[in-house]
Amino acid sequence: MLNTARATHAIAVAPHHLASQSALAVMRDGGNAIEAMVAAAATIAVVYPHMNGIGGDSFWIIVPPDGAPIAIDACGQAALAATIEAYRSRDLAAIPMRGPLAANTVAGTIGGWQAALEVAAELGAKLPLARLLRDAIDYAETGVPVTVSQENATRSKLPELAAQPGFKDAFLIDGALPLAGQRFRQPRMARTLALLVRDGLDSFYRGELANEIAADLEGVGSLLCGTDLAACRAERKTPLRLAHSAGEVFNMTPPTQGAVSLAILGVLDRVGLAQVEADSADHVHLVVEATKRAFQLRDRYITDPADMTQDPQALLASGSLDALAATVRLDQAAPWGNGRGPGDTIWMGTIDESGLAVSFIQSIYHEFGSGVVLAKTGINWQNRGASFSLDADHLLALKPGKKPFHTLNPAAARLHDGRTMVYGTMGGDGQPQTQAAVFSRYVVFGQPLQTAVTAPRWLLGRTWGQSSDTLKLERRFPQQVIDGLSARGHEVELLLPFDETMGHAGALVRHPDGMLEGASDPRSDGGVAGY
Repeated sequence: MLNTARATHAIAVAPHHLASQSALAVMRDGGNAIEAMVAAAATIAVVYPHMNGIGGDSFWIIVPPDGAPIAIDACGQAALAATIEAYRSRDLAAIPMRGPLAANTVAGTIGGWQAALEVAAELGAKLPLARLLRDAIDYAETGVPVTVSQENATRSKLPELAAQPGFKDAFLIDGALPLAGQRFRQPRMARTLALLVRDGLDSFYRGELANEIAADLEGVGSLLCGTDLAACRAERKTPLRLAHSAGEVFNMTPPTQGAVSLAILGVLDRVGLAQVEADSADHVHLVVEATKRAFQLRDRYITDPADMTQDPQALLASGSLDALAATVRLDQAAPWGNGRGPGDTIWMGTIDESGLAVSFIQSIYHEFGSGVVLAKTGINWQNRGASFSLDADHLLALKPGKKPFHTLNPAAARLHDGRTMVYGTMGGDGQPQTQAAVFSRYVVFGQPLQTAVTAPRWLLGRTWGQSSDTLKLERRFPQQVIDGLSARGHEVELLLPFDETMGHAGALVRHPDGMLEGASDPRSDGGVAGY
């Protein structure tokens, strides 16, 4: 049996161990789970820069010990100059996935940190921002060891990113590929974080730092400008809620696919999942089939909430989920179209001694985002706006000021037996599928938390560099599971035994007696830190 990490006072999990340690150190210093998450978010932006950064977006689910959970939407909007005509006039049939024209939405994550700290202050938080960003500034200035993940990502993506403004200066070491274990410094990022401490987080959008960022963006040819930065503000929202037989499950509102993750669990709750064997072909098949139905909802409805024609909470109503579940067959796979593809990001969780719990996700979309690194600030800007369509009639049609669709969705649950759970993962199309794997294994089948995260996973959809939408399985699945899925009509493709394609998942649980446990993904460089 795999051992689950346990603690009595506070606990944190992140896909890089230094980020979880930053979070724990803040809670040891008297900070709460929200303050700890800001510290972890700053650290992970520095130590895992190929997966996330302050040039991206983020989303929060905050679950207080008592009272209603809080969601924070820190998604930046499209530039005022980002029109379909602006791209068509450049003879482009689609928004580029890399480069300045991919950097067409404001980076919202810093605004999310600010909004979260406002919630933290309402709960009595008192630590200064200088304390929360201390580790990140030090790691950026003095350097951190390159991870195998960063080395592999740089090697893989360098051919397509080497020509992007600032990329080689930021991500190569003395002009050469960074190798695992080498010291990786980011002095410009250290300065930028120090400016945020000096002038406040709002300065990212409306201050001296904002002016530098706007000038850098203009200098590389992005459509963003200072007016766009000034218009960006994170929003506090009520999270989506699923009534599950095991308790209440929460996730993020649109423009994320949080409704998809909840719909999968809602369908599974109706198709007899608890009656099949855990990790069997039946288990995987039912989750995959529920995923197909939930993706239909996503592709029909989910976009900027200002443009939605359907209340996302209504998609999780009992009647709606009953109708989806009625179409699921245990013996046959339904036809499958196209997914939204992969996405790289990070998920992290924290729980403090009071029981305050945070589920957080931060992303620059593809590995290294747009690949554009701003000259003065060292910020690697996201390419989230590449998810917009240049078809004016498309659900995700580009429009000035519109929020892009996000695969990101942090999850949380309050179970009927008194447990509180926060969980999530990176991984585009894989996010709701991995959430379903972890939740079903731990909550429905009663597996140990670490087993639920470590066990072999699956992914329906595309991965980097592939056009196939196969059902991908890690090779650790028994042959009888592989054969059982193939017999139902699934096009099965086998990946490595522990494949990073499956994402970096994590989970934390607080038990009714206050005991804490956590699980980190062996596919990542992460760890659980607790005391």
